[in-house]
Amino acid sequence: MTQLAIRTRTTPAGPVVELTGELDYDSSAQVRALFPELVLRDGSQLVVDLTGVTFCDSSGITALLAARNHALAARAGISLVAVPDHISRIFQMVGLDQVFTTHPTAQAAEAAWTPPKTRP
Repeated sequence: MTQLAIRTRTTPAGPVVELTGELDYDSSAQVRALFPELVLRDGSQLVVDLTGVTFCDSSGITALLAARNHALAARAGISLVAVPDHISRIFQMVGLDQVFTTHPTAQAAEAAWTPPKTRP
C-alpha cells in the first residue's frame, strides 16, 4: 500500500493538484476535502495530475468526479493529465473518457487553456 501524497501549485490558468500513490477508499476523503479549498475563478482551469497514481478504485473515481463538480460550480474547466493506462481503461469502460478532458502533461493542459475574455 502506497500512501497518497498531494502537492498543489498555482499557474496562470489555475490550480494544479499532483497526486502520487494510491487513490482509493483510504485517501479519497482527503482528496475530496482539498477541492473546495482551491480558489477557482470563472474561466480558470483546475488541473489534476495523475502521473504518480499507482492505483485507483471507485472511491478515487468519485473524488475525481467531485473535483469536476467543484470546477463546474465555479464555472471553471478541469483537465486530467498523465492519466495512467490502468485508469484510462477504466474511464473508457464507464464512459468517463467522454467527461474529462485529458492531456499528456500539465504544461500541455496549460497551453490548451484559453483565458477568459475581459469584458469592456
